Amino acid sequence: MKKRVILIVLDSAGIGELPDAAEFGDEGSNTFGNIYKVRGRLDLPNMYRLGIGNIEGSGLPKTDAPEGVYGRLAELTKAKDTTSGHWEMAGLAMEVPFRTYPNGFPKRIMDEFEKRIGRGTLGNCVASGTKIIQELGDEHVRTGFPIIYTSADSVFQIAAHQDVIPLEELYRMCEIAREMLVGEDLVGRVIARPFIGSSGSYTRTPHRRDFAVEPMKDTILDGLTQKGFKTIGIGKIEDIFCHRGLTETNHTTNNADGTEATLQLIRDGGGDFIFTNLVDTDMLYGHRNDVEGYALALEEFDRRLPELMDAMKEGDILMVTADHGCDPTTPSTDHSREYIPLIATGATLKKGVDLGTRSTFADIGATIYEYLTGGTWREGTSFLDLIEKKD
Repeated sequence: MKKRVILIVLDSAGIGELPDAAEFGDEGSNTFGNIYKVRGRLDLPNMYRLGIGNIEGSGLPKTDAPEGVYGRLAELTKAKDTTSGHWEMAGLAMEVPFRTYPNGFPKRIMDEFEKRIGRGTLGNCVASGTKIIQELGDEHVRTGFPIIYTSADSVFQIAAHQDVIPLEELYRMCEIAREMLVGEDLVGRVIARPFIGSSGSYTRTPHRRDFAVEPMKDTILDGLTQKGFKTIGIGKIEDIFCHRGLTETNHTTNNADGTEATLQLIRDGGGDFIFTNLVDTDMLYGHRNDVEGYALALEEFDRRLPELMDAMKEGDILMVTADHGCDPTTPSTDHSREYIPLIATGATLKKGVDLGTRSTFADIGATIYEYLTGGTWREGTSFLDLIEKKD
């Protein structure tokens, strides 16, 4: 029997505030639960069946007899960022988190950046990406200066109209920023944010690119590939891990394409570890405080879930989780410091196992590594013995 794990990350779909949420300004955040509460419903029959509503503090409807494995995990890294979240679930918790810049980037950084790109810049503030292109888009078109902004997360974002700064030039600017933002100025991601349109109606395009830093230590992706396993990254996984530890990638840019690519791999029996990020919940809805859009995206994934499960082979384990929160019901448009949910299913797994609250996302990676290799990963505690059927 071939063993395989499919890990799907519903980007930003947190499930309740962590004990230290107040330190991040995120008291009361619960992405799943608050959407359900504010909207009055969240139609997720398949995830409910697996037990997502039975997770402690979820705020979601419970089922009497969950058919899956379920629980929640805390983030050990003192952060709430995409990169740190994915790294930790892949077995690398950061001792020192990435730097954030709540007051914009210091003059010494911006002066050097402008010198290297040969032009001035606009913005340099904390902002919503969709709003700042409306506010500064006309000036950007007039001057040709890229728009620089950040958030509560460790990001240096560069927005530019594709007709003013072509994609390749925008990506070159991102590479320059990436080279600069290291050491004491270490930023998790430099992000290209291209947009199109005209005054009053600028819209972002799907050609976003993330320029991350390489993990400081090996993740389970490295560990698996070193042992000859085939690892496949779907969506922005390749960017998050700087292409490290991946034998194949498919850079899908939305939930529909990411889900379809994952489904085809499951059907075809491809890969040993399939790692998928579905970005719409975060990018399109969480950061825009769009409760209805977020809810519909969750419901659409839930409708596709039976297809994914039906395509699974005998030795497949399917895990669905998140990387942080981004509660669209709160005034903040930033990520929120939350537990992440975990639901899992597969022919080799027991039903109705409550994992409770785990102390680190790295428990996911440790479990995947043990299931595929029989070995122990250096970080996290595998819960495989709790969930796997015994012969």
